[in-house]
Amino acid sequence: MTNPVQAAGLPAASASGSVHSTVVEGAPALPPAEGLAEAVRDTQQQIGTLLVRARKSLATPAATIHPDLKPMSFSVMMLLARCGSMHQLELAQKLDTDKAVVSRLLKQLESLELITRTADPEDGRAMIVALTPLAHARYESTQDTSRQALFDKLSQWDVADVRQFAKILARFNEDFN
Repeated sequence: MTNPVQAAGLPAASASGSVHSTVVEGAPALPPAEGLAEAVRDTQQQIGTLLVRARKSLATPAATIHPDLKPMSFSVMMLLARCGSMHQLELAQKLDTDKAVVSRLLKQLESLELITRTADPEDGRAMIVALTPLAHARYESTQDTSRQALFDKLSQWDVADVRQFAKILARFNEDFN
């Protein structure tokens, strides 16, 4: 089985802890940057912490919209608010989840009158999913609260650091796109 660090073309630590380079086919072999393996481990740990916090942070805005709204359903709303209406299948692909799971989430959102599903006029078998105006307004109000909380945290940082952080996050997100 391939080590994910090696599959990504990053140097891997041997059992003794020393680092060796992984040669990427067609690329010249380069020695690993000093401390890269440790920096990648630290980054992995911080990303894990961020993901756990991000997942937990979905519960509050979800409950603000409706007490019965599940955090994963809030993720659906977030995607629809950012990207606009889309086919149900595209929604499943963007969420990287099973169509059956998305269907259950959409049933909950529909029962709470937060989305509409309409047949695609070009393909009657496909459904187009959209937020209702009420859902969009409620979602935006949660974002105002979330943005204020982020502002409060980052207001202690230097503006240049905030801009650099945004650039690094954008680069990270692009690399994983």
